[in-house]
Amino acid sequence: MRQMTIPQTPVPNGFARLGVSAKILQILEHKKFRVPTPIQLQSIPVGIEGKDIIGLAQTGTGKTLAFGIPLIQRLECLPGRALILLPTRELAQQVEEVIAQLGRAYGIGSVVLIGGDSMMRQRQALQRRPRVIIATPGRLLDHLERRSVKLDEISILVLDEADRMLDMGFAPQINQILHKVPKPRQTMLFSATMPQAIVQIATAHMALPVRIEVAPQGTAAENVAQEIIIVPKENKIAALEHLLHESKGTVLVFSRTKHGARKICRTLQTMGHRSAEIHADRSQPQRREALAGFKSGKYRVLIATDIAARGIDVESIELVVNFDLPSNPGDYVHRIGRTGRAGKSGKAITLVTPDERSQLIQIERLIRKQLPIVQRPGLPAARFATGAPQKVSQGPRGSFFRGGPSRSGPGGGGGGGRSRFSGRPRRRD
Repeated sequence: MRQMTIPQTPVPNGFARLGVSAKILQILEHKKFRVPTPIQLQSIPVGIEGKDIIGLAQTGTGKTLAFGIPLIQRLECLPGRALILLPTRELAQQVEEVIAQLGRAYGIGSVVLIGGDSMMRQRQALQRRPRVIIATPGRLLDHLERRSVKLDEISILVLDEADRMLDMGFAPQINQILHKVPKPRQTMLFSATMPQAIVQIATAHMALPVRIEVAPQGTAAENVAQEIIIVPKENKIAALEHLLHESKGTVLVFSRTKHGARKICRTLQTMGHRSAEIHADRSQPQRREALAGFKSGKYRVLIATDIAARGIDVESIELVVNFDLPSNPGDYVHRIGRTGRAGKSGKAITLVTPDERSQLIQIERLIRKQLPIVQRPGLPAARFATGAPQKVSQGPRGSFFRGGPSRSGPGGGGGGGRSRFSGRPRRRD
């Protein structure tokens, strides 16, 4: 019997109904972006209309396209320039990759102004008058002081990862910049949380912003399975090596300090693991090479401090390991958001020492769930130094109990049990 070939109907691109232009739709189709994420679905039409936006969404939800598409489309039709402020160099470079791809279709150029790169090269790039400036606050102020850039033509302002910028102490610089940007403008502010400082910025510098919230504040990524391993400090490296042998894909390891990141990296290299480090003591070329090598597969393991918690956008990170608990509980959400991105599943494992129970409870309160304590075969059993007894599961799917009743929930943990313990997060170093 002759077999008939039935032509397949092309899958419609969901971005088309949001008012996205034909040129950008072609780019999205080429990149196989067909289904908008919730933050994109709600932000893009509002942004194209020119309205101010406060977008609240957890990390890894596609916020760059949520503001990038309206920004490019409006610049194509209107005079003026756009300014995008971000907290870290890595995040600025990754946002620029997206903006450059979108802008190329319209001949709209962009420039990145970040520390660690040549001021002379950046000044030369600014002389070409790119219509999109992507910058960290400190380096932008350096250029403003040297009069190599002016902000009097800015008609669109984006504050990306605004809460992170405030956490890093950029509030004075942001206020200086906001006072130099013209008042008649569109402002789009994106953040994972909504502290009072951001409310004050919105009140003082935005015009009737549309608030878009696609996940409760502090919500951890739902498709990330989360586990806790209690381990003495002296056994952490052994536990990490165990996890590296257990996992076959790419692994992102977070250290609290740059000294710790350097030490972990050297130890893993001695053990034969293809590893690189990224932190404040690394030069910009070194940081760029480490991130590029991690993306390409040259390095299987990347060890980072929280400076990179929101600056790493690498597809298909299989596992995030919190070698140290973060000083700020909110950074836990941003760290584990490096895996399980764009609808894919991921895993996050946190190594907690017996005396860090209170810090763990701070995180659990923020994300509103208790995290399962898992005992790995081959690793010595450990318990918290104080507190009520806990049942410890023997695998990822086991039940657990710690200080209160548990309820099942997404992401590998239960939630809702009220704890009798409290702790105060340690200061950043």
